Amino acid sequence: MAARSKRDEGLPARELRAISRAIADPRRFEILQRIASGKCSACTDPRAAFPITPATLSHHLKELESAGLIDIERRGKFVDAVFRRDLWERYLGALKKL
Repeated sequence: MAARSKRDEGLPARELRAISRAIADPRRFEILQRIASGKCSACTDPRAAFPITPATLSHHLKELESAGLIDIERRGKFVDAVFRRDLWERYLGALKKL
């Protein structure tokens, strides 16, 4: 049997639930959409688009990172959020199988 790549593997139920919980919050989903569209990279970008405090933004980014939907890259005191499209596509594939 040939080895399967990470992309071909199904998404474990634990990850499926974590992602679903993370994007269930409407504001968090909006932030994720902004990051995924490329309109957001620096952590300050969502603050300009949404009326939220830095602490609230930090919480949302942490939840998205914990679910695996974004990677956080630190540049000194700045933080960039990078959308994990590979995981998103696996998530959508898992939903299609329901």
